[in-house]
Amino acid sequence: MQYPLKEKIGNPALLVGREEEFDNFGRWLANIPHELSKSRVILARRKSGKTAFVQRLFNQLWSQHGQVIPFYFSVPEGKMWYPNFAIGYYCAFASHYISFLEREEELVRNPLTLEAIKAYGIAKSIKLLVDDTELLLQRNNHDAMWETAYTAPHRFAAVYDQRILVMIDEFQYLTQFVYPDPYFQTKPIETLPGSFHTAVESKVAPMLVTGSYISWILEIAAEYLEAGRLSLWYMNPYLTPDEGLQAVYRYAEAFGEPITNESAAMLNQLCMADPFFISCVIQSNYKGRNLQTVDGVADTVNYEITSRTSELSKTWGEYIYKNLSRLNDRHSKHIVLHLTKYHERTWTPKEIKESLGLELSYDDIHRKLELLMEADLIADGGSDIDYQGLHDGTLYLILRSRFEKEILTFAPDFGQDFRRDLVALQKDNKRLQGMLNYLSGKMAEYQLATTFRSQKRFVLSKYFKEVQDKTRLNIMEVQLNVRLQRPDGKLMELDLVAQSSDGRVVLVEIKKRKEKTGPDIVQDFWEKVQTYQQLHLDKMILPAILSLGGFTAEAKALCLQYGLARAERMVW
Repeated sequence: MQYPLKEKIGNPALLVGREEEFDNFGRWLANIPHELSKSRVILARRKSGKTAFVQRLFNQLWSQHGQVIPFYFSVPEGKMWYPNFAIGYYCAFASHYISFLEREEELVRNPLTLEAIKAYGIAKSIKLLVDDTELLLQRNNHDAMWETAYTAPHRFAAVYDQRILVMIDEFQYLTQFVYPDPYFQTKPIETLPGSFHTAVESKVAPMLVTGSYISWILEIAAEYLEAGRLSLWYMNPYLTPDEGLQAVYRYAEAFGEPITNESAAMLNQLCMADPFFISCVIQSNYKGRNLQTVDGVADTVNYEITSRTSELSKTWGEYIYKNLSRLNDRHSKHIVLHLTKYHERTWTPKEIKESLGLELSYDDIHRKLELLMEADLIADGGSDIDYQGLHDGTLYLILRSRFEKEILTFAPDFGQDFRRDLVALQKDNKRLQGMLNYLSGKMAEYQLATTFRSQKRFVLSKYFKEVQDKTRLNIMEVQLNVRLQRPDGKLMELDLVAQSSDGRVVLVEIKKRKEKTGPDIVQDFWEKVQTYQQLHLDKMILPAILSLGGFTAEAKALCLQYGLARAERMVW
């Protein structure tokens, strides 16, 4: 797969899980060529993975080079002059369009100028590109410029019988940062999202927009796009438990952070499989950080929640105080904390007043609830007087850290809370061992890499049978999914490569399926070993296969013939 759009997440391997989301959107994308897909909006709080998800969809469509041409635009969070914004939007669209046609990745990262787009249109006889750029270059009528820009995807798709997906990230900023004058002396053009009133209904160029402030973007959709023109998709900020653990291993691998299988499971549990929370802990600036022990994990998680200088706390603090700007009072904080804690049920103003003992009228509480809902800190409970806390464990922890002492006159002791959870889990040895055994089949490569790093000095026979070299290794570096290329150009991939300080290299093939490994797989791995040896003549290779489904008799015989060590279960 190619990545013409540099993803905000950084290393593409850091995007973990989201199988349900990719499956759902895969079906939606497949219907675009048939003009069956309705425009969508992805709704989720900040740091939920929306941008990473949408950018990955762009790169998938670009790489497939199929019937759908992707166009991605992130609305800047900064003041812009109307005609400049129109030109920027159009240049981004035209550059992505041309990039897809010509297979030029650079045009996605470095958009063309209007003059270059016009020259391309003349050379390729694409009349719309020529006509559009001529109008935009005149800079006379600003409204006409913007109309030319935002209608371009639909017009191109309709005229040239193509299908284009329009992705606009952080759509709500269209109301706040585009100004009609170059000196920003007037108010921004709050009605700008209304431009897409008709375009959003296009079936040849449907839209996929995102918003980090749910109530805000829902209000925009209702006011300017009319109800029903955008299908709503709420993205859960949390991964599944399996995906969360995979994220722990993946991030630890990427950042070179030592971790054990047990502490990885604990970290995932305390972070509630929240990928942003997990990444903050693994990259934490906490001076006592030690993620190889469960106590070290608890201390680091506690720091990320309670320290005002931690990345997690600063990010959430910005979000909370920005949304609480109109409600920065003790009663509002108490209501938010209470509803978030008891998010499984709905609450009326009367029930809140009685439960919290608030000296406020029902009408005052109702007004605060409405403002809190507009601020995306609570949710609609299904009626005009029912409200519900957000099902967001990370938000609850941050709210407790920031507001509980102010409200209840004592500060929460998260470190003690976390250790209580860990001790309870550790005492339940059967449950803990069952969890670790289950995870062995899910993420064998990550657990094996973790083991090699944490043990560092060991003999390979500790983990594999039929090992020929039983000299102690001193592991200096462990890599997963290492690609190599044969002289004839064929690409191969090694699951795990561990380098010892004395020049020896452990190469491991990992098979997690239930079926027994047969001779074909052994033969393929042996070919990889030989190729790696040819590329690294100065290294001594120690090859091994881990097959959780076992080996056939023929495969075992072939392993003995080639000198390949074997393992059928994870005993570490």
